[in-house]
Amino acid sequence: MATSAETTLARQPIPVQLGPSTVGRREFLRAGLTGLGSLSLPGMLRLRAEAGLPSANQSTAVIVIFLHGGASHLETYDPKPDAPLEYRGPYKAISSAVPGMALCELLPRHAQIADKFTLVRSMVHSGFCHGIGQQQMFTGQEVRQFQPKSSYPEFLSITNYLRGQEVRRLPNYVGVQPIPYLGAAYLGAAYEPFAVNGDPNSPDFRIPNLAGQAQQQRLKGRVDLRQSMDRFRRDLDRSGSMRAMDHYEQLACNMLTSPAAERAFDLSLEDPRVRDQYGRNAWGQQCLLARRLVEHGVDLVTTTLAGPLAGRVHNWDDHAVNHHVFDAMKFRAAAFDQAVAAIIEDIHERGLDRRVLLIVTGEFGRTPRISYAPDSASGAMQPGRDHWPNATSMLFAGCGVAAGQVIGATDRRGEEVVDRRIGVHDFLATMYRFLGIDVNGLAFRDYSGRPIPVLNDGKVIPELVGRAGMARS
Repeated sequence: MATSAETTLARQPIPVQLGPSTVGRREFLRAGLTGLGSLSLPGMLRLRAEAGLPSANQSTAVIVIFLHGGASHLETYDPKPDAPLEYRGPYKAISSAVPGMALCELLPRHAQIADKFTLVRSMVHSGFCHGIGQQQMFTGQEVRQFQPKSSYPEFLSITNYLRGQEVRRLPNYVGVQPIPYLGAAYLGAAYEPFAVNGDPNSPDFRIPNLAGQAQQQRLKGRVDLRQSMDRFRRDLDRSGSMRAMDHYEQLACNMLTSPAAERAFDLSLEDPRVRDQYGRNAWGQQCLLARRLVEHGVDLVTTTLAGPLAGRVHNWDDHAVNHHVFDAMKFRAAAFDQAVAAIIEDIHERGLDRRVLLIVTGEFGRTPRISYAPDSASGAMQPGRDHWPNATSMLFAGCGVAAGQVIGATDRRGEEVVDRRIGVHDFLATMYRFLGIDVNGLAFRDYSGRPIPVLNDGKVIPELVGRAGMARS
């Protein structure tokens, strides 16, 4: 009788080339890894090695800093000081290190290092709610109806899938507070991010349980992960049982018990001055952990800046009923400005900018025209900004990005794009170019066996990739 894992394997999507040739050879892994899920890690590694998956450029790493709820572009990267009062808000525009690149006065540290990043001010999509906006941006599919988890794999999970045949001592893809509403869909939960929750600034923050609770029990019982790793390694060394293990079990144990895994997640090993540079708060230490992970070999990292530092509703969704938008922006701006400026400077100072691509974005901008509504708690009338996918600003740094540019523009009120309109397909085509993935004709079969193209359309943003990116073509 077939096992449940074998039955699931038989339902797996096949990577296909929509054209004269087939790229994939075997079906692969939908069985869950939630933590390290229902299919054992050794089994997953074995299937992964047998799958013969297409490969991707292994050199480029990506960090996405995600502003869940949608940050106001007017109070961050696209200020409009000449707009009418009912649009512009109370904050001034300030000059930056790049002539002509104005930023909101709430971001003075960004302004000082503007020559190390490039802004896109003209991203447009049609997703008016959070989940649809995120799913359109990260999958490239024309999602029209909200689903709590995407029906299509997002580009980081696809990259994880294509790079997954290489067995490592660390996960390929880590979500430090993962981006909500996304997922690997029909590729299988194995390709979703390894989730790191909790506050990295807390003294109680611990190394994530790479094995998952059930696996941890098999290793050494319900004990602290750090002690479990140390004891298990010593036991194996004394008994010599590693030599008797199946090859893939050995690889799994290497990953679960590796000192490299402990070091990568251990912020206490950072110089205290570096931790101070990022900010001794959740957002600063999340960004520091993201840098630390890519420095230790993790390819794909996302971190969501949400929670108490974002204000009363714990995100950037600044409707008038949720927040006084301008008070909320001022409240969160210092931690955001410090953390993002620190990681940009840090990846450059460490030479990581040659490998690491950093992206800062929310799922959309906010309505330029200020709205008013009663506060949901006090009842007092207050200003807000609502969802606005007609104009989204994004920041890019590292990985050969031609820095010090502003790509695209909105009108004087920040409502509509008037120059270099960029869609989600263009954004994703550019991401795949950086990652060395040729998506021309590449598709995966969904649960019904229907081939779904990875990307239907889109042109690489030439100003963004520069010579380094174009060389990957």
